[in-house]
Amino acid sequence: MQKIITLRTSHRNALYDITQEVAGVVRESGIRSGLVSVYARGSTAAIMIQENWDQSVQNDVVTLLDRMIPGGIWEHDHQDNNGDSHLKAGLVGPSETIPVVDGKPGLSTWQNVFLCEFDGPRNQREVVVTVIGDK
Repeated sequence: MQKIITLRTSHRNALYDITQEVAGVVRESGIRSGLVSVYARGSTAAIMIQENWDQSVQNDVVTLLDRMIPGGIWEHDHQDNNGDSHLKAGLVGPSETIPVVDGKPGLSTWQNVFLCEFDGPRNQREVVVTVIGDK
């Protein structure tokens, strides 16, 4: 089964928790054991599994990437001023694969799935969720 999750982003750089949406697709699929692939469409967004206890870890991820990859110094900035966005997305990566265990994403208590926005705000971001396995 495959479904596209769409969301609107409100910041240039931010993490958006999509765990419940991914779990909903897994539940809808009826798959009990298998894999769920979560893939961000677009070259300036990424997918990350990270803690969601509070906002601090998400803020730290954004701060780390901003310090590692500052804006305004890249060759691509001459085209559309988002060279850092492409580099951040490439470093984090466009997808994560999560085991499906007993009909649910096999995440630990502290793990959540995030869309990482590096070139927002955007009216629409798409995340492709693909579930494969046994019912």
